Amino acid sequence: MKNEVSRQFTARSFIDYLILALKGFCMGASDVVPGVSGGTMAFILGIYEELINAIKSFDLRSVQLLVTLKIRMLLNRISWQFLLAVGIGILTAISTLSRVLGWLLQNRPVLIWSFFLGLILASVVSVSRRIEKWRPSTCACLLGGITGTYLLVGLVPVATPNTPWFLFLCGAVAICAMILPGISGAFMLVLLGKYQYVLGAVNNRDFVILALVAAGACVGIVLFSRLLGWLLGKYHDMMVAILTGLMLGSLRKVWPWKETVESLVDVHGKVVPLVQTNILPGQWNGEVLAALFLMLAGLVMVLFLDLFTRP
Repeated sequence: MKNEVSRQFTARSFIDYLILALKGFCMGASDVVPGVSGGTMAFILGIYEELINAIKSFDLRSVQLLVTLKIRMLLNRISWQFLLAVGIGILTAISTLSRVLGWLLQNRPVLIWSFFLGLILASVVSVSRRIEKWRPSTCACLLGGITGTYLLVGLVPVATPNTPWFLFLCGAVAICAMILPGISGAFMLVLLGKYQYVLGAVNNRDFVILALVAAGACVGIVLFSRLLGWLLGKYHDMMVAILTGLMLGSLRKVWPWKETVESLVDVHGKVVPLVQTNILPGQWNGEVLAALFLMLAGLVMVLFLDLFTRP
C-alpha cells in the first residue's frame, strides 16, 4: 500500500500539487472557524482517506531515519509531497485568514455561519454516498455520531491554565478533532478555553505558544491517524456512517440564528457568549436573504466539487 501511494504522489504534476495546496487552503479556512472541521472539507474535496494514509506513513521507522539523518530514505518512505502541498495550503489559510474570519465571526456571524451550514448540508449528502450498503449496525453508527456531536457542541467552555503541558495537550486534542468531519479542532480549543488565546498567538506571531501547540498536534495526529486509518480499512461503512453523523450533529453549532442565554465579560471588557440557543430569524430582511443566498452558494459549491472530484 505504501509503495502504491508513493508512486501515486511522484506521478503528480506541478498543477496537481497546486490543486492540493488549494484544497489544503480550504481545509485551513474551515479549521479557523469554531464548529467547522477541516476533515469535513477534506472529505468534500476527495482527499480524506489519502490524507489519513499519508499521515500514517510517519511511524517509528520514519522517526529512526530522521534521528539518524537518513533523509533520502525517509523521503522515500513517507508521503512528503502530498503532506507538504496540503500543509502549505493549511498554514497559508490560517496565517492569512485568521484576522478576516475573526472579524466576520464578530461582526457578521449570521452570514458566515449560513455559508458553512450550506457546506455541511451538502457534504452530508456527498459523504453518505460512500457507504456501500446500509445495515442496522450502520444506521446505529449514524445515530451515535449525531447524538455524540450534538451533545458535545452544547457543552460550555471552561477556564483552563496557560501552562506548557496543557497547551501541548490542547494541540493534541484539537488536531484529532480537526481530522474528524463534523468536529472542529477550533471548537475543541473553545471548549478547552484556548481558542482566543491560540488565535491571539497566531495574530501576534507568538512562536513559543504556537510551538507548544504544534508539538502536541504532531504527536496527536500521528497516533490518532493510525487508529482512524485502521478503523476505515476494517469497518469502512460503519466509520463513514459515524463521520456522517458527526457532520449532522455539528449543525447544532453552525445554525446561524442564535440567542445568547448566558455570557461573561473577559479581561478586555468584551462580552463572550457562553450558552446560546438556536432560534428562527425574527423577520425577513436583507440579512436573512443574504444568509439564504450564502447557504445555497455553499451547498451548490460542495455538490459541484463532489461531481468534479468523483472518480
